[in-house]
Amino acid sequence: MQKHPITKYKAAPVIHLPDRQWPNRTVTQAPIWCSVDLRDGNQALPIPMSVEEKLEMFDLMVKVGFKEIEVGFPSASQIEYDFMRRLIDEKRIPDDVYIQTLVQSRPDLIERTFESLKGAKQAIVHLYNSTNPTQRRVVFGLDKQGVVDLAVKGTTLIKKLAAEARANGTKIRFEYSPESFSLTEIEFSREICDAVCDVWQPTKEDKIILNLPATVEIATPNVHADHIEWMCRNLKHRDAAIISLHTHNDRGTGVAATELGMLAGADRVEGTLFGNGERTGNVDIVSVGLNLYTQGVDPKLDFSNIEEVREIYERCTRMEVPVRCPYAGDLVFTAFSGSHQDAINKGMKEQQSKPEDALWDIPYLPIDPRDIGRSYKAIIRINAQSGKGGVAYILENEFGYQMPKLMHKEVGKYINQIADERGDELPPVLIHEAFLKEFVDRDEPITLRGVKPVKLNGTTTIQASVIVGGKLHTVEGKGNGPIDAFVHALKQTGVEPFEILSYSEHSLGRGAEAKAVAYIEVKTAKVHSCFGAAIDTNIEKASYLAVLSAVNRAMGKR
Repeated sequence: MQKHPITKYKAAPVIHLPDRQWPNRTVTQAPIWCSVDLRDGNQALPIPMSVEEKLEMFDLMVKVGFKEIEVGFPSASQIEYDFMRRLIDEKRIPDDVYIQTLVQSRPDLIERTFESLKGAKQAIVHLYNSTNPTQRRVVFGLDKQGVVDLAVKGTTLIKKLAAEARANGTKIRFEYSPESFSLTEIEFSREICDAVCDVWQPTKEDKIILNLPATVEIATPNVHADHIEWMCRNLKHRDAAIISLHTHNDRGTGVAATELGMLAGADRVEGTLFGNGERTGNVDIVSVGLNLYTQGVDPKLDFSNIEEVREIYERCTRMEVPVRCPYAGDLVFTAFSGSHQDAINKGMKEQQSKPEDALWDIPYLPIDPRDIGRSYKAIIRINAQSGKGGVAYILENEFGYQMPKLMHKEVGKYINQIADERGDELPPVLIHEAFLKEFVDRDEPITLRGVKPVKLNGTTTIQASVIVGGKLHTVEGKGNGPIDAFVHALKQTGVEPFEILSYSEHSLGRGAEAKAVAYIEVKTAKVHSCFGAAIDTNIEKASYLAVLSAVNRAMGKR
């Protein structure tokens, strides 16, 4: 890398737009969506999709709700042509869906494209030619007028063939892209778009699609938005044009550039699922759509089963959705941080007490995972950075334990120590096993052999058999309830004095076979506080066992 001064690169040019309006606008409705997964996405794959895989992806696009789908480049290869014919001949295209096909401004390719469309009910023919100075000079060897002539000649032929197609029952709409719009002088972009429109003669009823692609993302999203707003203001045929975005992600801001482009006046968005595409990819339509959803705007796309969308995408493209990919990644609804987990746990409890249609308001979770077919199981995961709230959430939501709040700290600290020693994430099953071993199954040095309560005149008498330090004791105690009586009975065994600080219980599961879980907090002269728990089909027995678990743990701490 060069050190200062950097002479190898220069800042992208900006335009003078002091009265820009897009910063004061809000997106209130979804754009027209066009999936380019089967063309732009497919051409970027190390192993392009087979016809069968493309058919499965096409069906997925239809199911998600795309009404415009760019299905390929039929003039480029026989596979692309055959795919188009299968869609048409096998009547796979719903009546409300436009298939879109891309073509360069060459007569033979345009004619081949129309040949591939015979028998289709409706289609969009997408013409493009690159317009930026470098490609004008290096690739085409043409001046500006030569590039305009190239676009105009292509448009003229498409208009002629479109009229013939309409006569044969195929409705043709037209899209034009000044490819590399992001690198082209803004005035020249307008000039070539106006020239194309002058030939096509669009109307308010039959609009042209003018696609303004950030083929290479070279500037911050606000600069892209300025360019889109400038074009919307200055195009000769704006009222007869649909302004479309096609944003790549070279700077990592494709989603932001698209959203600001929508604010700037664009009507339509082309992109791919999960941002597949050349180099760093196209804009991720899943992110743009669900970002709208989290702002209360219907995206008009159905991502209610994002897991299925991801599974089909990964299988057909052989690409992987990154674990941090918004909305669909494995870890995007996961918190490892203790403070985050605690806030999420509290937020979830509050949310569950609200009506089903209440405003979603959970710390760190901008969307309800259930809305897109995700579960709550992965929201909180435990490692050495985690805290008490996260452990409590796992034990409650995965296994049903509603521990008293004061117990969270003790359990969390114990689980955190295990995670710290392992240096790894703890799966829920391991957390559960550790919880049972430390807090529930503690039957030494005091072990219960049997207990028989008798209640007379408001006083409970307990007859208990316990083993203390290997010696069997049969003892009796009285109290104002079973637990109080059991504590008094234990004191006759010579166990270190203790007192009960708190007690709680709840059922674990439902139905006649449901078990009960009891939590006991005890205090001894040497241990300030110590919790124990126990599970049994009989709640009274669970309480006795919880007392022993807490006392055994206190003796172990001592």
